[in-house]
Amino acid sequence: MNANKYVWLLIAGCFLYPPLLKAQTSGALSLEQCLDYALESRPAVEQARIDEAIGEREINAQLAGWLPQVSAQFNAQHNFKLQTTAFGDQLITIGRPNTSNLLLQASQTLYSNDVLLAARAAGVQRLQLDQNTIDTRINTVVEVSKAFYSVLLTQEQLRILEENIARLEKQYRDARSRYENGLVDKTDFQRASITLANTKSDLKRTRELTGARKAYLKQLMGYPAERELELEYEYSRMQEQITIDTTQIVEYNNRIEFQRLRTQEQLLSLNTSYYRLGFLPTVSAFYNYNFLYFGDNLGDLYGTSYPTSAIGLSVNLPVFQGTRRVQNLRRAQLQEQRLEVESKELRNVINTQYQSALAEYKSDLYEWQTLEQNVEIAGEVYNVIKLQYDEGIKTYLELIVAETDLRAAQLNYYNALYQVLESKLDLQKALGTIEVN
Repeated sequence: MNANKYVWLLIAGCFLYPPLLKAQTSGALSLEQCLDYALESRPAVEQARIDEAIGEREINAQLAGWLPQVSAQFNAQHNFKLQTTAFGDQLITIGRPNTSNLLLQASQTLYSNDVLLAARAAGVQRLQLDQNTIDTRINTVVEVSKAFYSVLLTQEQLRILEENIARLEKQYRDARSRYENGLVDKTDFQRASITLANTKSDLKRTRELTGARKAYLKQLMGYPAERELELEYEYSRMQEQITIDTTQIVEYNNRIEFQRLRTQEQLLSLNTSYYRLGFLPTVSAFYNYNFLYFGDNLGDLYGTSYPTSAIGLSVNLPVFQGTRRVQNLRRAQLQEQRLEVESKELRNVINTQYQSALAEYKSDLYEWQTLEQNVEIAGEVYNVIKLQYDEGIKTYLELIVAETDLRAAQLNYYNALYQVLESKLDLQKALGTIEVN
């Protein structure tokens, strides 16, 4: 029973404290897991969520104008010199040396152009806040995915260089043995030494680059810098996901930038309507209760109250404001016209982005397919020349050239693979088909 109790406490703790559960996550992370982590922990995404919460508070504050407004006001005053007034041929002093009052007032807005605008714009403002968050999440998916591919590329380069060094070390030993046995001159041995040293230098540089790219990926994910990050991937699955339908037609409404522009148009339209209705009055109902106190001596001031009470309707009509209302209306209309021009320009920008991304993807895909064949050919050439070199038919220089060609073909192939994956991301972003869940 005690063991079961601790198990249930542990399960409850995982649900109650998800950050603790996330902090304990270990093992290699796939691209999907990196994206899920980034969409929860990246500072930019968290800031977007906070901005959304801030915006909701601002909307609620604006809508509070429709609720009853209750206020209290207290005043206490000592009159050094009382007011004197004339009644007929007599001068009479009015008032008491000490006065005080406590005013309680409640008002209810019946109509106001300001609060009407707040009510009509609330839904559009919430949509705008949500779209800002979506835009941040889309950029996060694209940036984290590219950083993920970048790390994989350097890791694959490391693997290729390590395999290359293993072959070069064997060739170095063979060349040294042949030189020591007098079968060849020292040039083969020297060339092997130079090539091996250069490749080891490339390996060192690539290792440093891998660390830097991992640090950048951690930054984008919001991943703790002090924790180790291992990546999990399957090349077969990546190759299956490399293709995309290139016959798709760009739909402007799928782009979050266009959606945000449409939302901004709605807000500007509401703003224009606000200024157009600026001649309407503000109407509110009020009720107040005022406790009045008078006294010659301060100690007797609050002995007796003389309350007054009133209920009424308040109408505030803006009759003439110079030309401010007209100028504001014209400005709002010009802002709408400007946004129409911006909308046309955005269509052209989106179309250009789509055409560029499509051309880039097609060329990268063709290059990747070509280089895939080159790797096979370079491998066959190297194997044949290696056998011929071992039999003394080919020179060591020809073997070095074949080795270099094989390494270049392998590196170019994986570079093309990740380049086409990045191009696919750019094309999906241009089409507006990035999924952010």
